[in-house]
Amino acid sequence: MIDLNLLRNDPNLVRAAIQNKHVTVDLDLLIDLDQKHVALLREVEDRRAERNRLAASMKGGKPDPAEVAKARALREELAVMETALAEKKREFTALYKKVPNIPTADTPIGHSEEENQVVRKWGSPRDFGFQARNHAEIALHHGWIDKERAAKVAGSRFVYLKGDLVKLQFALIGFVLDRLTDEAFIAQIATDNGLPISAKPFLPVLPPYMIRTPIYDAMDRLEPIEERYKIEGEDTWLQGSAEHVLGSMHADEIFDEKEMPIRYLGYATSFRSEAGAAGKDMEGIIRLHQFDKLEMESFSTSDTSHDEHLLLSAIQERLMQLLGIPYRKLQKCTFDIGKPNAKGSDIEAWLPGQGKYRETHTADYMTDYQARRLNTRVRRLDGKLELSHTNDATAFACGRTLVAIIENYQSDDMSVEIPEVLRAYMGGRTRIG
Repeated sequence: MIDLNLLRNDPNLVRAAIQNKHVTVDLDLLIDLDQKHVALLREVEDRRAERNRLAASMKGGKPDPAEVAKARALREELAVMETALAEKKREFTALYKKVPNIPTADTPIGHSEEENQVVRKWGSPRDFGFQARNHAEIALHHGWIDKERAAKVAGSRFVYLKGDLVKLQFALIGFVLDRLTDEAFIAQIATDNGLPISAKPFLPVLPPYMIRTPIYDAMDRLEPIEERYKIEGEDTWLQGSAEHVLGSMHADEIFDEKEMPIRYLGYATSFRSEAGAAGKDMEGIIRLHQFDKLEMESFSTSDTSHDEHLLLSAIQERLMQLLGIPYRKLQKCTFDIGKPNAKGSDIEAWLPGQGKYRETHTADYMTDYQARRLNTRVRRLDGKLELSHTNDATAFACGRTLVAIIENYQSDDMSVEIPEVLRAYMGGRTRIG
């Protein structure tokens, strides 16, 4: 949630965020609910103070019957008022939770995904000298994917990955683990991008695949709820990405500033319903209900969090460059960054089999929006407590990265060259298929 002081002291800033993110929130009603809740709270506190004074005056002797009657009436009045106060708070909080995070000043204002801005392009699409094939044709030719049997077992939008494609995915995982746990690698990226930031490496984490409703809601990742899978008869859901269970793991905890930043690299199989995707990407492995991702999550102080966002984004680019996959980086506009984001960027890989760029990475800068409801705080060196800031970013979405490798490294005979940085993880092999 946003800072309540923003709502009370700068409602126009909040109104602009609602409009620019195209979120439906009745801000005037929210302000009115807040004012009524505060006024009722003052009345309740006054009555509580009066009750306490009466209770103190009746101690140590036989109480005056009039005072006893007054205390009883006050207790009954308070019970009614406290019930009304709880209802006012519930009504206010339900609407307050819908208010989006405030976009950063450098986030472009836009009204559709088409208004995302291309920051730069890296690499040149390869001239194959033959008609490039899409990944599905190549993978099916080699028996690397089996969607028919997966549909028989689990339904549509599931897949069996097999053979060398499985080995390639684990090579990708090993490559990322080695790089992001290497302090020298992180330090070099920070230096190359002029970021005065810690070179602390990432801690690998295998997180739970399930998340409880209150925690999911506090992360502000339960929506869009039609994309989520709920466990029948339980108050738990299958997580939709590793950062959902990484960013929430320190709820109600306090970091020491000297520990910061806290950086995690999480690997998880994730689940989304892909609502509204009927008929899209049915032949390949791009839009599945189940997919594997390597996610970066960081907790930092307010004064370092934006640099942390830039670092995670720079790591994404360096990993793509090491794989040798052409891409473009997008600065996302207010329409597309998402409700809890203050800022966001995407990387889109060039897919020659489709003849277009497609998203493979996203980086989300949250400021203290998630930490406020999760109550994740940091004790600064001067002893003061403040909310932690969070960032999350894709290291690799395994399926989409495999797609990019297959299509960019394909040969006319349908074999696929292994990117040089992955060969050591593939037993020195240079080609699959």
